Amino acid sequence: MRKTTALRAAAAATAALLTATACSSHRGQDAQDTAADGACKGQQTTGITDETIKLGGIYPLSGPASAYGTISKGVAAYFKHVNDKGGIDGRKVEFTVRDDGYQPPKAVEEARRLVEREKVFAVFQTLGTPSTAAVWDYLDKQKVPQPFVATGASIWGTDDKHPWTIGWQPNYVSEARVYAKYLKDEKPKAKVAVLFQNDDFGKDLLGGFKEAVAGSGIKVVAEESYEVTDPSVSAQMTSLARSKADVLLNITTPKFGSQALAADAKNTKWNPLHIVNNVSSSATVLQPVGFKNVQGVVSATYFKDPADPQWADDAEMKAYKDALRKYAPDSDPANQFNAYGWAAASSLHEVLDGMKCPTREGLRDAVRDLKDVKVNMLLPGVTLSTGPDDAFPIETMQLMRFKGERWQLFGEPVDTRKEFGPLAK
Repeated sequence: MRKTTALRAAAAATAALLTATACSSHRGQDAQDTAADGACKGQQTTGITDETIKLGGIYPLSGPASAYGTISKGVAAYFKHVNDKGGIDGRKVEFTVRDDGYQPPKAVEEARRLVEREKVFAVFQTLGTPSTAAVWDYLDKQKVPQPFVATGASIWGTDDKHPWTIGWQPNYVSEARVYAKYLKDEKPKAKVAVLFQNDDFGKDLLGGFKEAVAGSGIKVVAEESYEVTDPSVSAQMTSLARSKADVLLNITTPKFGSQALAADAKNTKWNPLHIVNNVSSSATVLQPVGFKNVQGVVSATYFKDPADPQWADDAEMKAYKDALRKYAPDSDPANQFNAYGWAAASSLHEVLDGMKCPTREGLRDAVRDLKDVKVNMLLPGVTLSTGPDDAFPIETMQLMRFKGERWQLFGEPVDTRKEFGPLAK
């Protein structure tokens, strides 16, 4: 099992805060908690009635990763769209969004607020590896589902001690394997320079890449890391350029992804193949650099790009764009982060429909028993699948290259389960 130092540190940093009030808070909340009867007797029904489902989400609406905050608008638009059609199995969704500023201690505070004050059924889409790691012990202890966290850290699928938490998007190791396969096919002697965020996100993807290229002709010749509190990555990019590598693997969050792309474009003496990880592939990351300066950049995806004209007549894309204009008129329908939120919310809808019991335990079990579930905002060939030995819902991705003013898919979807086998626990 992957147990990284940073994950342990995140848990330790919040343990005191949780312990200080856990006992008194729990006693005070018991009277308001509810349980099912009948075939689901004894299971928790807090946050769900015959008329409503209360969900909470924690996003960085402010801080260094605030570009991701708009994901919550895509989620909210989906639920409002569904509510207008009668809800999920007749239940209207009440979705509460809290801001943690991409700060783990704040995430803990907001998770406790959602559970103990708002009495949500589930905490859906906590965003970021540090924040998710900070709250999963608490949510596990409270037996509150934490489905489809908005982070691709592999530990959400390899860990077997937190049954209430599960990821959604392709994990970072699987994503790294897709890039490794591409380079093995196209540049088998590549010399790779890597810029990565110095946390579990960055180390997970980098470690997965190194494992995937081990024994091949591909070599990592330079590495530079950065902290999320750093003002820029210009010094790191200058250092990497000295390596003369012919591939740059850009493992960053949006703010630093833009900076790295801009630094690469500015340095005309170094022209590596630039691979940017999926979480920084939104057009909102590339646009400040200038589309003319990011031609040929490569990434990978698994859901439909609202800026891609091939989906113009797609029924789900039309519903998404109409709903976003109606319920989030200040947001950009072409922003991939909004489409990400819509796809994740649609995925949860499928799971809620499949619950055997309308309880927290029912949701916990349903997310781990998905059989090629189709979600209309995902790319053709990409489905949700989980089981007793597989806690990674999505493991298929397709490469894309930036051309003109948008991403263009190329090659065939890569099912990393079939191509590389399961991730080791």
